Amino acid sequence: MEIDTIQWFPGHMVKARKMVQENLKLVDIVVELLDARIPLSSRNPDIDAILEKKPRIVVLNKADLADVSQTEQWSRWFHERRGLQCIALDSQHGNGIGKLIGLGQELAVQINNKLAAKGRKPRAVRMMMVGIPNVGKSSLINKLAGKGYTRTGDRPGLTRGKQWIRVGKGLELLDTPGILWPKFEDPEVGFRLAATGAIKDEIINIEQVAMKLVNYLNATEQDALKDRYKLGEVDADPYEILRAIGARRGCLVSGGNVDIFKAAVIVLNEFRGGKLGRFTLDRIERDA
Repeated sequence: MEIDTIQWFPGHMVKARKMVQENLKLVDIVVELLDARIPLSSRNPDIDAILEKKPRIVVLNKADLADVSQTEQWSRWFHERRGLQCIALDSQHGNGIGKLIGLGQELAVQINNKLAAKGRKPRAVRMMMVGIPNVGKSSLINKLAGKGYTRTGDRPGLTRGKQWIRVGKGLELLDTPGILWPKFEDPEVGFRLAATGAIKDEIINIEQVAMKLVNYLNATEQDALKDRYKLGEVDADPYEILRAIGARRGCLVSGGNVDIFKAAVIVLNEFRGGKLGRFTLDRIERDA
């Protein structure tokens, strides 16, 4: 089962990339934010070319919604196969933020040691956060800017209007997330982005995505569907699974028929909220 191909307006991607590259000149470290449930699908495929050799920290956000074992394996994969520092984090509740700050400070020390070797004075090391839409960039920035952290305002010698957040000793974060639009040709990547909410529901076929999701769960985690929706025998047809879920949840219209759209919305929202369990759609044994 394939979902309709999702296309992005090229102008959006070009503008977003240009803005990221302009801000890249102002920072020393980049935080690449990914969705822990789809570590590969939520990466911009051109990220390495865009960031060039800028020091980088990979953050697997929404780790509280992902399979723990898979998150650990992906963390090792980024470190061993890509040579990148990688941590798991839950920006919604703030879990793991201390690790991010600590890792940033470690890199800051290394950067200032290099400056000192050149006879230059130590300074605040600056970071920028990048990632595709809806992976939690603004949420994480807000957590970092919360209690205990302060926005420093314009910095001398930097572009006017840029706001910086002091997030630890000798470390500052640009108070603007760098948005990189996803670019994909594989319909499976499109499905994973849509299922996890990385793509706005207004531009996807909700029923189509939900049917593909229940088809996937039926094949891999059938008990999760049975337990959550109090189902008996589960039909092989994803449409019939959605119909059964809608009937159990009272999604009925005139004549006693099931409103499949409402059932689809319920399944997607509960999957995204972790109510069906913790799932990772990019499986390391399959995708790495």
